Amino acid sequence: MNFTLGSPKWKAGDTIPRKFTCDGEDVSPPLDWDAAPAGTESLSLVVEDPDAPGGTFIHWVLYDLPLGTRELPENVPAKGNLDGGGRQGRNSFGRVGYGGPCPPAGPAHRYYFRLYALDRKTGLDAGAGRADLDRAMQGHILAQAELMGRYKRR
Repeated sequence: MNFTLGSPKWKAGDTIPRKFTCDGEDVSPPLDWDAAPAGTESLSLVVEDPDAPGGTFIHWVLYDLPLGTRELPENVPAKGNLDGGGRQGRNSFGRVGYGGPCPPAGPAHRYYFRLYALDRKTGLDAGAGRADLDRAMQGHILAQAELMGRYKRR
């Protein structure tokens, strides 16, 4: 099963466009993926920066996306419960929804967009954190897809 995650705005390993960072409009980028594997009941997405000075920084936590979902549009609203299904959790900025790359001056940071196919819904309320999501997903991940982009502030 080929489960891949991509964006029409950059290729894996390339620079994330400024629009999707704190130096631009700070809106979430459009993402798309292949059909999830058989047995999938929901999808979760986590975006993180492992190069942050204080340890891994979480930029987006999204979960319980309905099974038929194959894409996220640009500029997903920053609210806990999404129209059409799915919930958003709290990022390391302390907000619900997407918070774009905003690294300190220095070398480019890596931003990992990871999509998980789960054999159940997480059952988490809106506003849950990454640790809550990790616990809810444990033992229920059928497949994982990843897209990495880089960003460096000028």
